[in-house]
Amino acid sequence: MSLMFQKVKEQFHNKLPFVCYCKPDSNKIIALLQKEDTLHDLDNQKSGFAFVSFDNQNRYLIPEDNSDIYFEEVSNSDFIFENNLKLEVNLADKSKFENLVEKGVEAIKNGTFEKVVLSRKETIEVDNFDLELVFKKLIFNYKIAFNYCFYHPKIGFWIGATPEQFLKVEDNFVKTVSLAGTQIFDKNNEVVWQNKEIEEQQIVTDFIVNNLKLYSDKVEFSKPYNQQAGNLVHIKTDIQAAIEDTNSISKIIDLLHPTPAVCGFPKEVAKQFILENEGYHREFYAGFLGEWNKDFYTFKENQSDLFVNLRCMKIENNEVNLYIGCGITKESNSEKEFIETQNKSLTIKKVL
Repeated sequence: MSLMFQKVKEQFHNKLPFVCYCKPDSNKIIALLQKEDTLHDLDNQKSGFAFVSFDNQNRYLIPEDNSDIYFEEVSNSDFIFENNLKLEVNLADKSKFENLVEKGVEAIKNGTFEKVVLSRKETIEVDNFDLELVFKKLIFNYKIAFNYCFYHPKIGFWIGATPEQFLKVEDNFVKTVSLAGTQIFDKNNEVVWQNKEIEEQQIVTDFIVNNLKLYSDKVEFSKPYNQQAGNLVHIKTDIQAAIEDTNSISKIIDLLHPTPAVCGFPKEVAKQFILENEGYHREFYAGFLGEWNKDFYTFKENQSDLFVNLRCMKIENNEVNLYIGCGITKESNSEKEFIETQNKSLTIKKVL
């Protein structure tokens, strides 16, 4: 066992908060180990690691000034190869989710909103859960993802490998992405997108660009391109903007979160539909998390590196709760959307 994970496991045993994470395309793990169990609110003036819920009501921080910080390089000998899994279908879950999707499609056709992102929770039993082993499996299998493990005794124990940047802040410059549309990656065949996925991703792009233009005259974005994430591929657009007043960044975060990629459009009415119809509490799934006001790789100030909390799980005793969703438009097929959630669930199931 490495020194870092020895310390991390001591934190967990002592019920003290911690986070360990590895940025995309990096082999360096960083851990912040909080010295006591206070639940700190997110503070624009402080630096640390942010953890924010989907509904934006729970906004917390593991603060740098109250944490020990550890670094570790991950070597190839630490990498664990993935297992091949077969998809198993729970017919009750399938029926419930397909009914939810059909309700969402009906609401779109009735003009309630243009898009809504609907999700489900799947619970599986796991024996002998090993934090270090699972986390290093994530790093090996999903090198381009933001991999993390977060624990707070008053919040819970979360692990994930998210492919989606929420917002990267470097002084007065912000970068983000529009990521939506999903299909299985097949290296032997060309990726072809249907109108449903193209429309779904364009809604996200338009929402982000239009909101950034409220605070910037210099908003730039790429053409859509394919982005592989594990066994899946998505449509992605890179977006960036120069912000004159850095005090506006907190307002931009509130405007953008949650984006149509994880909520829908228009945002508020889609969010209300989700809260009223999904039948479970998302908690921190589809929220955001990451470095807050400091780059802990370089220790530069006024830098934030935030990601959407996707492909994640919450561990409770011997149970793992997986959170998986998909974007719904008027062209959505309920059975295909359920299959998409199954495919997304493999990201986490492969490392358990």
